[in-house]
Amino acid sequence: MNPALFKEAEMKSPLPEIERPSLHWLALEPLRAAIEFGTHSLSGQASRDQVDGHPVIIFPGMATGANAVSPLRKYCERLGYAATDWGWGFNTGPQGNADRWMDELVVHVRDMLEPFQQTATLIGWSLGGIYAREVAKKLGPKVRQVITLGTPFNASEDHTRVGWLYRLLNGGAISYSDDLAAKLGTPPEMPTTSIYSRSDGVVAWQTCIHSPTVEELDHVQDIEVNSSHIGLGWNPLALKIIADRLSQPPGQWRKYRQSHQGR
Repeated sequence: MNPALFKEAEMKSPLPEIERPSLHWLALEPLRAAIEFGTHSLSGQASRDQVDGHPVIIFPGMATGANAVSPLRKYCERLGYAATDWGWGFNTGPQGNADRWMDELVVHVRDMLEPFQQTATLIGWSLGGIYAREVAKKLGPKVRQVITLGTPFNASEDHTRVGWLYRLLNGGAISYSDDLAAKLGTPPEMPTTSIYSRSDGVVAWQTCIHSPTVEELDHVQDIEVNSSHIGLGWNPLALKIIADRLSQPPGQWRKYRQSHQGR
């Protein structure tokens, strides 16, 4: 990675003006997620000759755990991949010293991948996507790609509707600094896909996209779908995109053909 490239992207390509999601979209989250769940079985699946069975680890969002990512995990298993959740239970956010907590998570994920010879895909939903990106940066060659769902990695302050929930579970407010914002906004060196929705009722969609110059990199792509935030883990189009991404052979990753999105 060329640090100057990211500095140039920050200076010349600012994010769109960011606002918290409207209360309208927030109120519709449960209903929309239920509808998406009812139609997620319609999602296409990769051809079996494209499936190599590599490990997939799924990181849940704030205040969720294994049950929330179960539909996505089962979908990946049906495709033929060795999918599992992160194995750390309920996600309350980093506890204590955030750097130390993240280092412990990296060790935990490395141990999970120890039995596998193949490289892994890390999938993170919302806050879990922050974990997936940062773990991938630490594990390097053990990870083939990262996929995030509604993950606010490009934020300089809290532009969500769940800041109160973070404070309740974690005991403190989300604390941003310029250094932290730059760190989280820098994508991993391996292929990285961000799936987001402009009608997300929980997270400001602008925080889920890379700056335009960064998104032009060959290994980074932002893909828009029409989805609730809660339902991103089983939204039919999001699942189709995930299936396509998982089928990419190592070293042959190509950007998703967005004309197939069918928005």
